[in-house]
Amino acid sequence: MSSPKLRTPSNLLQLKEPAATGGAPSLTAFLEMGFRPLYLGGVAWALVAIALWIFAPMALTGPLNGISWHAHEMLWGFIATIAVGFLMTAGTNWTGINPLQGRALGAVSLLWLVARIAFLVPSETVFWLGAACELGFFLLAAVAMMRSVYVSKNSRNYAVPWLLVGLGLGDGLYLLAARGGDYLLLMQRFNAALVVMALIALLVGRRVIPFFAMRAVPGLDIPKHTTSGQVQLGACAVGALCLLLGWAHTSALALGLAGVLALMQVLSWKPLAVRHNALLWILYAGYGGIGVGLVAAALQNSGVELPRVLPVHLIAMAGFSVLIIGMVTRTALGHLGRPLATDRSMRVSYWLMLLAVVLRVAAIALPGAAAPLLHAAGTAWVASLALYLWRFAPMLIRPRL
Repeated sequence: MSSPKLRTPSNLLQLKEPAATGGAPSLTAFLEMGFRPLYLGGVAWALVAIALWIFAPMALTGPLNGISWHAHEMLWGFIATIAVGFLMTAGTNWTGINPLQGRALGAVSLLWLVARIAFLVPSETVFWLGAACELGFFLLAAVAMMRSVYVSKNSRNYAVPWLLVGLGLGDGLYLLAARGGDYLLLMQRFNAALVVMALIALLVGRRVIPFFAMRAVPGLDIPKHTTSGQVQLGACAVGALCLLLGWAHTSALALGLAGVLALMQVLSWKPLAVRHNALLWILYAGYGGIGVGLVAAALQNSGVELPRVLPVHLIAMAGFSVLIIGMVTRTALGHLGRPLATDRSMRVSYWLMLLAVVLRVAAIALPGAAAPLLHAAGTAWVASLALYLWRFAPMLIRPRL
């Protein structure tokens, strides 16, 4: 019998990442927590949706016309979906109760998938089926979160399920406006829902980014901004309501306050201290991007001449999308039992997402070169999300290490 192989110092210095698989694919593991199917589905759909919008718009023949479909799928099909996946997972940590798992999570994910397909089909009946499935997705997610926070008496998070209700309500109002053909009403409701999503992103970011940073950087002490955070969330709520009511100047004040507070907060979190940690600086960048976008929206609503789509793309791309590419990396690594460190593919995906933002803003600022810049932005976006899927899909469908 041969003697067991000893781990020599040279063995120890050969640092290798654990096997990417972690076992055979398992439906039980895949439906264990909300982030698994919803991160995978949301990111994959964001890749497909932008590829269709930029490179094959002729394929968009459903009842939602091109721009209405694009705006809807980016906000509710991608950004809000990732938010639901995060909240279903974070809810387990907050309350000790997993809001969605197993068959219930599978059913909710199936509703989401049916909605994505239905909105592409050129049929009025199928459109309304998709709308019902989508609203069911948000309603069931909200009910699951309510059960989790109320059963556990987790009063700090009593408002979270109602934010999910707000996302679903905004979705329903948007779809009704889209079928009614009233473009101004459509954009009014979209902008209000965008601010509700900003409220959720700022709430989550203000809680978890300082926590992640202080755990990762020894000796780092940064403020939580509880009071300013409450003011910020109230300002977002007022801003969303004023947008629905058409009160442009009042919404400008509220959105400007929320945006300035976001920028003050992220600067107070000592960004230079995390500049060497990609898992952190990407989150800082996304949070700051939301602040910049809200300030731009405030300026536009106060009468300052800005390109019409600039504030939306600053909030949605420079803010939400940058924050998402960092969050779906950091939280997936943590919940899958992986080291909290980026490899080259993860860092490249971050830089590609930032490049997509720069190119998209450039396309808005330079109308004469919009087409090539838009195609370049779409290519960078697709590449960024493809890298994430290539790296994380094998982990998300297998058991935790």
